[in-house]
Amino acid sequence: MLLFNLLGPHFAMKTNGNKHLDVERGKFDIERERLISSNRPVQINNQALLSGLSYCLSSCSMILVNKYVLSSYDFNAGISLMIYQNFISVFIVSMLSTLGVISTEALTWKLIKAWLPVNVIFVGMLITSMFSLRYINVAMVTVLKNVTNVITAVGEMYLFSKHHDNRVWIALFLMIISAISGGFTDLSFHAVGYTWQIINCFLTASYSLTLRRVMDTAKLVTKSGNLNEFSMVLLNNTLSLPLGLLLIYVFNEVDYLTTTPLLRQPTFWLVMTLSGLLGLAISFTSMWFLHQTSATTYSLVGSLNKIPLSVAGILLFNVPTSLENSASMLIGLVAGVFFARAKVHERSQS
Repeated sequence: MLLFNLLGPHFAMKTNGNKHLDVERGKFDIERERLISSNRPVQINNQALLSGLSYCLSSCSMILVNKYVLSSYDFNAGISLMIYQNFISVFIVSMLSTLGVISTEALTWKLIKAWLPVNVIFVGMLITSMFSLRYINVAMVTVLKNVTNVITAVGEMYLFSKHHDNRVWIALFLMIISAISGGFTDLSFHAVGYTWQIINCFLTASYSLTLRRVMDTAKLVTKSGNLNEFSMVLLNNTLSLPLGLLLIYVFNEVDYLTTTPLLRQPTFWLVMTLSGLLGLAISFTSMWFLHQTSATTYSLVGSLNKIPLSVAGILLFNVPTSLENSASMLIGLVAGVFFARAKVHERSQS
């Protein structure tokens, strides 16, 4: 499920200095290379290939299934979908922790209090991703998510005095051009959807900029003095449940849920459950992939992954497009790959 937003709905990869964040699904792929010897060469073997394919498949499938639920089924309760998906994640992670397969930190009141501010942003990120995905085609959502990189880069510069080299700024400039031209040439343009997506970009950037500080604070109140990825997944999704239930009433989804015939269709519940399982699969496959390769490879594959996802979104949902709009999306996708490579070069220079 949406553990980031939009998968997420998907669901976007962000690079925050040396901290790689799969923020659209709330997965925390921060400096996982510290778990591997820094001077060990990356081995490209069958495990790396299988883990990479598994990650790409689960990531693409998650966004496409969410789009199918929200658009093809015309399900008008994105918050409820998020809650159901998060519940699946909480249930499975808790079961694995109980069985001793994974280790998670105990959810104390001190830990919850420390984590709650960033969780509010996390929930807003997931909800706005759901809302935008309902109105905008997958390809344009993927391109517009690049705006998050621009906001994050500017935020790093002003908040943390971080300087980016020219390659990064060129890539960001191409992303802006792609987003603007893509919006003007989008034959299925929807103002409401674009508004939600822009809000999502700001929330996603805020999430990536504040997460590191909150993580450091939260570690101080844990019993072990550490907070692994599984603990953060459990913490984020558990805290999202009561907040999501409150928002269901705020956005008046209760009346819709009591009248929609979709909840009486077994196939609909099957697709909803599949989306939740795919969201959790992203968490496991991303960690598996990173342990087999490196954060650099992971970042590049994540950028390249947007290309087949965009093509699949256009073909599967019969999205009307034009040559100009296709060219705008292509520029944005290429800019995403160029941005990932530029960040790799920037890290190597520093």
